Amino acid sequence: MTFSLVARCAETGIFGMAISSSSPAVAARCAYARAGVGAVASQNITDPTLGPKTLDAMEQGLSALEAVSAVVAEAAHVQYRQIMAIDAAGRTSIHSGANVLGNWNEAQGRDVASGGNLLDNDRVPAAIVAGFETATGHLGDRLIAAMSAGLAAGGEAGPVHSAGLLLVDKVSWPVAELRCDWTEGCPIEAIATAWTVYKPQLDDYVRRALDPSQAPSYGVPGDQ
Repeated sequence: MTFSLVARCAETGIFGMAISSSSPAVAARCAYARAGVGAVASQNITDPTLGPKTLDAMEQGLSALEAVSAVVAEAAHVQYRQIMAIDAAGRTSIHSGANVLGNWNEAQGRDVASGGNLLDNDRVPAAIVAGFETATGHLGDRLIAAMSAGLAAGGEAGPVHSAGLLLVDKVSWPVAELRCDWTEGCPIEAIATAWTVYKPQLDDYVRRALDPSQAPSYGVPGDQ
């Protein structure tokens, strides 16, 4: 039903995650990140409360492993859940319950963790991690490259219809939150296109929020 990754840029401290699924609006239920804290994916038969709970635990000082373990110990129906987390030090942790759907697997690497369920094959998460580790550039570029590698490795057993890209950095809101909630085409390609447009403007949108007087023009008709 879903494949995703959570990741950190060791150079900039930016956290992010990317996700795709055959289900609609997957990023609305499964994508979580907090600047200075980490990123979490809560997927499979999704409990949207698990992402914020895991981030809260890491913000209180727990490692990714400790946070996921604490959340799993208290949550109901954890056998149906798949949770991935990365913390401020780049440490990762994954919980995949016994009732995760279909062909599933997980993989971890340097500053990255990936998991999926109802996959075409069990090599997909490893391909996502490898795609991330060999990519260069902005964290957003590396997330897109990783998801494209997962798709090329087989992706989900059936067609995917939604995808999302989430990035956090220094401020309390996402600096990028790009979503394709439903398409009959390729949602990962749609997110990649959106990222190509958004990336050059990312810093401008942050500046406009912090100090509009110092921000560049909007570049739209009617802007003086």
